[in-house]
Amino acid sequence: MTKNVGAIDRAFRIILGLALISLVFWGPQTPWGWIGLVPLATGLVSWCPLYSLVGLNTCKARGGES
Repeated sequence: MTKNVGAIDRAFRIILGLALISLVFWGPQTPWGWIGLVPLATGLVSWCPLYSLVGLNTCKARGGES
């Protein structure tokens, strides 16, 4: 898998994922908060399958990075 999620995009995904997961424990305590696992996982691995399908890449090209 080639990285296709850049640093800013990655940070946003991790923060969004953690915020959504927190809804399971605080706030409305809804199970829909588990959907936050998706942006959290894609942020942690720096790869998004949807970006691959549509050809997006927010990761700056650097030598040797794959």
